[in-house]
Amino acid sequence: MKLILVFCTTLLGMVACGEVGRTEAPTEETVVEGFMQDASALARGEALFEGSCAGFCHNLEQSASDAPSLFDCEWKHGGADQEIFDIVTVGVPNTRMVGFGSNFPEGDDDLWKIIAYLRINQQACS
Repeated sequence: MKLILVFCTTLLGMVACGEVGRTEAPTEETVVEGFMQDASALARGEALFEGSCAGFCHNLEQSASDAPSLFDCEWKHGGADQEIFDIVTVGVPNTRMVGFGSNFPEGDDDLWKIIAYLRINQQACS
């Protein structure tokens, strides 16, 4: 009987403190985080980056250029995923960074894959 009383008292205390029945809301994975887990998405992001970005402006390795490196962890116009998406979509006024709009072959998905590729290569920055 004492054991049951101790158990019930402990259980009641845990419920009162919110320890039992507490469920944390799962955080939803972002599109970029999902693509970061997908090898084929990263390969496509890399190919698109090399063909669209590195081929004209953004070097894969640091060198003297008016186009900033996208792998040095310093973002001039915002480094959040949505900010990068917006910059690539609309461009940066008074620079040679033109907006690509949704002109990638697979539209917005391709741009998110490029951002995932950039993120994978920037993880050392965090």
